Amino acid sequence: MLDLSFSKPSEVVKRLCERLRTERLALGMTQAELAGRAGIGTNTVSNLEAGRNVGFESVVRVAMVLGRIKDLEGLFLPRLDSIEDIRRYENSANRLRMKRKHGSA
Repeated sequence: MLDLSFSKPSEVVKRLCERLRTERLALGMTQAELAGRAGIGTNTVSNLEAGRNVGFESVVRVAMVLGRIKDLEGLFLPRLDSIEDIRRYENSANRLRMKRKHGSA
């Protein structure tokens, strides 16, 4: 496993795009086949593999087709290392935002 914690965002994108292409090829799929199964355009797959901007939903669709959705499920899970972390997380989940009154800034 490659440690990406000291990488620039562009380096992380490049590495993930390389992995995506490698995974697709390892499964013997063309870009068109992956696009068809994911319900997205071939250009979207091409852009994704090249690191160009693509919507997050497209990334999720491709991950699902490649059988890698479990890898995304842990992406933004809370880090709960202590009882205090759990309490803080539960409190933030219940917190509601107040609507701004008209005329106040």
